[in-house]
Amino acid sequence: MDHLLPSGKAITGTMLWYYAICKREVWLLAHCITPDEEHQSLEIGRAVHENFYAEMKKEIEAEGMKIDVVSSKEGMIYEVKTSSKFVEATKLQLGYYLYRLERMRIKMDGVIVVPRERRRIRVTLDDQLREKVLKAIKEIRDICSSQTPPQPVKIPFCRRCAYRDFCWADAD
Repeated sequence: MDHLLPSGKAITGTMLWYYAICKREVWLLAHCITPDEEHQSLEIGRAVHENFYAEMKKEIEAEGMKIDVVSSKEGMIYEVKTSSKFVEATKLQLGYYLYRLERMRIKMDGVIVVPRERRRIRVTLDDQLREKVLKAIKEIRDICSSQTPPQPVKIPFCRRCAYRDFCWADAD
């Protein structure tokens, strides 16, 4: 089971997204340390998900995966985001879903949808993306096996991160 952590918990698509931005967030999420659930960026994300594709309501869940929209007729899965700012992280997340589906013998492509920007970015699980996904899975296992989280690293994302107070309470 290459999608499981040593603890037996599933690696999630969200962990791959965090992995591309902040390794510390991966550890926090894996150890059930939840961010500020009322943080503005989380609320905006929830609103976009509730309103966009509301008529389709085809979200599916499997162990470690929560795919926003699935269109079996088109052979596509969709990941809805509030911004294209972290498109590489989203490609990794979507690549993980495509990889997991492929392991289940389901061949699909993906699309990142950014409603506010009216953007659609097609994602295919090619050899390069598969290699990135497998590398990320290995490193996520290593990060989550540690007894302590990685040290915080100040990056631009910290300004709007729901874990900001947890990581930087003493530094502000």
